[in-house]
Amino acid sequence: MELSNIENHKVVKLLSEFARKKKVESYLVGGFVRDRILKRENGEKDIDVLVIGDAIDYAISFAAEHNHKLSAIYKKFKTALLFLDEYKIEFATARKESYKKNSRKPDIKPTTLEEDLKRRDFTINALAINLLDFSLIDKFEGIKDLKNKIIRTPLEPEKTFYDDPLRILRAIRFASQLGFTIEPTTLLAIEKMKNRLKEDKVVSQERITNEFLLILESPKPSIGLNLLFLTGVLSLIFPELSSLAGIEQRNDYHHKDVFYHTLEVVDNTARKTDNLWLRFAALVHDIAKPITKKFIPNTGWTFHGHDEVGAKMLDSIFQKLKLPLGKLEYVKKLVKLHLRPIALATQEATDSAFRRLAAEAGDTLQDLLILCRADITSKNPNKVKKYLQNFDFVEKKIIEVQERDKLRAFQSPVRGDEIMKICNLKPSKLVGILKKAIEEAILEGEIPNEYEPAKEYLIKIKDDIISKYEAKN
Repeated sequence: MELSNIENHKVVKLLSEFARKKKVESYLVGGFVRDRILKRENGEKDIDVLVIGDAIDYAISFAAEHNHKLSAIYKKFKTALLFLDEYKIEFATARKESYKKNSRKPDIKPTTLEEDLKRRDFTINALAINLLDFSLIDKFEGIKDLKNKIIRTPLEPEKTFYDDPLRILRAIRFASQLGFTIEPTTLLAIEKMKNRLKEDKVVSQERITNEFLLILESPKPSIGLNLLFLTGVLSLIFPELSSLAGIEQRNDYHHKDVFYHTLEVVDNTARKTDNLWLRFAALVHDIAKPITKKFIPNTGWTFHGHDEVGAKMLDSIFQKLKLPLGKLEYVKKLVKLHLRPIALATQEATDSAFRRLAAEAGDTLQDLLILCRADITSKNPNKVKKYLQNFDFVEKKIIEVQERDKLRAFQSPVRGDEIMKICNLKPSKLVGILKKAIEEAILEGEIPNEYEPAKEYLIKIKDDIISKYEAKN
């Protein structure tokens, strides 16, 4: 493994020229170095610079030389942030950290390069490149661990995770992102120290959730999700997901492990899309199966209503995990509808059924179809092939119906204010009933989804509906 042409990188070149001019010992460190060695592009825009001395003064001088001002200064942590073109450069004073029991905010003292590298989370992030001569500093065999695809802490792992328990999630996240294995002693320490994650005021929910979502964004999320489960971390941070695990058998009936089925669905989804919230929908699509599970003699296991119940559970899950509420309705819709396309593939469905699903899915239809296709899993490849062939027909039919009948953002072409005007009504429940009657006629294929036919239909049905409504009320 080698650092190819790092001295020619445009920002590294500027940083090196400045270090030589000022005769200040400074180093490239962290993810930028790791990703350059791995030839990954992900960290290219974030550059960490370690300064032996006052990093803030150094950063101010560097910024001024390039006609910029610093974007932020963090005096307590002795760091400064500079955005230079599309690059985010963080300058930090080499420091030693000590932690109090109920905080992950350290007391900081200036120190040497080796002491600074020693405090870092993992050996693969404890590599440094000297900006004066581009020599590589590897005090903790980080290169060896990169070659062997190992996640390991520079120091004793229990102390590493005690000082900053967020590193528990970071270890799992790096294993998931890079496809690495966590070294056994480090893995045991994660299991032993996991409760530190939930100690009061040590790690915020926002930081926990951010790491969890980064795991979900991995090329193969099941690596990280399975590690979270096996170490017991998942039961602490997302117990509803952890409770999906387990297979029960009664008589000759068993049901497949919903947790591992879910991991398959998430990986299938991840192969098709980088959309984080579609992946999240895949993660929670069966979240209500444990509480809807029922054994019926001569039938077997059932999970009736897990789609509806699961959608309702998401309100509290989003609040607890502090997920962005702007994504809630999207995920709820996918969870609520995830059984519908598959049901159409296994029965003789009417055009009306296709039309109703297309209208209800609206703009999420393509994402719903990706989720449903991902949900077709089995250890029997012939069974999967058969289901997928059936689903090909359903997918084509739903898309065709949605486009033909203009159902992407479906509602009555005759709006409420015009219904009131035509029928001489004031705002009331009756207006909604009339509007619903028009929509039902379109979905049943009685009239096209167009303004004039819808208006004619309203005029035709209004007197009958109004008289029945008035008779009841």
